[in-house]
Amino acid sequence: MPEEKKQQSFLRDVAEHAIEVVRDDGVYRHIRLKKPGTTCMHFDLITWPGYLCYTGDMGTYVFQRLRDMFEFFRTDQQRANPGELRINLSYWSEKLTAVDGSRHAGSATEFSEEKFTKVIKEQLVTWMRESGLNREGRSELRKSIEEDVLYYTGSGDEHRLYRAANEFSAEIDGQEFQFEDLWDHDFTEYTHRFVWCCYALTWGIQQYDALKTVAPAAEVAA
Repeated sequence: MPEEKKQQSFLRDVAEHAIEVVRDDGVYRHIRLKKPGTTCMHFDLITWPGYLCYTGDMGTYVFQRLRDMFEFFRTDQQRANPGELRINLSYWSEKLTAVDGSRHAGSATEFSEEKFTKVIKEQLVTWMRESGLNREGRSELRKSIEEDVLYYTGSGDEHRLYRAANEFSAEIDGQEFQFEDLWDHDFTEYTHRFVWCCYALTWGIQQYDALKTVAPAAEVAA
């Protein structure tokens, strides 16, 4: 899904969320954002010196970098256009010290079958272009890859796909074809949960900053 659509989807999820400040003592903060009367898509942002913890429906993520982690996440957002939620998945993921806490291992990334398939098909095109195979040979090579490797796409079995590609070997018209550099490719992508979390961080800090701006103005008016 394009980044713009991911952002729009997130904003629909939190359209009715309200902010609750549980604690606000310097860099010791605890803010909660959720739709009143429900915990659907809720999340909490908790900070203490050097750390920020996001916890909610999308899991739990702990980041470490600056003493005030709100300031860390504000930096990228300050470069954004008005109305845009700026996230930096690569850089932010480097600052993770813990992901989830359930019985199942958590991760900010996951295997992308789409990326894997794209590389396999690109290699097939390269072989057909550079090998000099005739039409029958190209057809045989394509069929071998479809039956021995691409057959397993859709299974969700990352290890089976890797094994099928690594074990693939075809000899056609005296030429041998094997996938030799798959480990040079990155077949991962950021999980939906982590992307949602990053949008939540940026948006949640925006709501907190807006609240802090309104409060002093109300005090002056009074």
